[in-house]
Amino acid sequence: MSSIIPAPIARQPWSMLTPLFLLTLFGAAVLYSAGGGTMSPFADSHLIRFAVCMVIALVISSFSRDFAKLVAYPGYIGVLLLLVAVEAMGAMGGGSQRWLEVGPIRIQPSELMKPAVALALARFYATLPTGMIGSWRALVPAGVIVSLPVALVLMQPDLGTALAILFSGAVVMFLAGLPLSWFLSAGAAAAVAVPLAYNFALKPYQQRRVTTFLDPESDPLGSGYHITQSKIAIGSGGFSGKGFNEGSQSHLQYLPEPHTDFVFATMAEEWGLLGGIFVIVAFGLILRWGLSVSRNAQTRFDRLFAAGLVATMFFYIAINLMMVMGLAPVVGIPLPFMSHGGSSMLTNMLCLGALMMIHRWNTQGRGGGLLSS
Repeated sequence: MSSIIPAPIARQPWSMLTPLFLLTLFGAAVLYSAGGGTMSPFADSHLIRFAVCMVIALVISSFSRDFAKLVAYPGYIGVLLLLVAVEAMGAMGGGSQRWLEVGPIRIQPSELMKPAVALALARFYATLPTGMIGSWRALVPAGVIVSLPVALVLMQPDLGTALAILFSGAVVMFLAGLPLSWFLSAGAAAAVAVPLAYNFALKPYQQRRVTTFLDPESDPLGSGYHITQSKIAIGSGGFSGKGFNEGSQSHLQYLPEPHTDFVFATMAEEWGLLGGIFVIVAFGLILRWGLSVSRNAQTRFDRLFAAGLVATMFFYIAINLMMVMGLAPVVGIPLPFMSHGGSSMLTNMLCLGALMMIHRWNTQGRGGGLLSS
């Protein structure tokens, strides 16, 4: 069989790529239905974006460890400057200032910051002497690396992305060996700060998201409309769903954003519990592969970088699924590889490309490859 299949194809991580391709194709089918039974405008652009991002991921997977370390800090600083540029000249959309537009190109720098933070933190802790892990030298610089983009993203405002950056950064810092007492203290401080943040830091629409999460039925036609309709769509799907392209909640426009944030509800109405199990199993296989890449990593840099990438993807998946089921506030986080959206697709494919890069380092036993020193 090895003589039939070309080596570059055979050595790809098919245990991850197979569920990824199936999940993306399934997402295209759901978007086809969400678009009213046509490929345009959602399904066709979804597949095109995936194909382009897959090429980018394959290019990233060929980079060497030395090159990844070399671009860690410059890449982080570059994306940070883009976030500053968003504040100065960013384009508005949906009440937020999150995008930069250069001709036909429209990018959301906050999405790029998620893997950039993981890379910068992994580089920092890889060079920090082990004896300093329990000192302020392990906390303050890393805290600055995480807090600067979080502050800039909150100014846009984009609470969901800020929490995603904070989560992946905290995971890398925890796995780097920082004392558990620091995290417990931070958690206690956050619990005390939550009421203050709610009253003074959150904007009115963000406050409504919190109160709606706690009691969506209090305003079913207003702030609780999204969650209420999402629950109706998921519940009405039953065991096997209403059938492909037969969902009434999305087709009759009861379900808001059926092609982006609430694409899982669109899917569950038509494919039921069986479709939901398929999606969750596919995500589980992808995340399990990512964790195995981190466990098998040969260096501290590789291990922390891979863990940060997996944490970024996990946050996307977990928060979106909890959000559409009413278990978390609506924070505008799309479902990877299924929701229609270029920024989300790019971010998650960058994460997978970097994980494929680390996987190649593991299997080759060295950090050689394209652009190696």
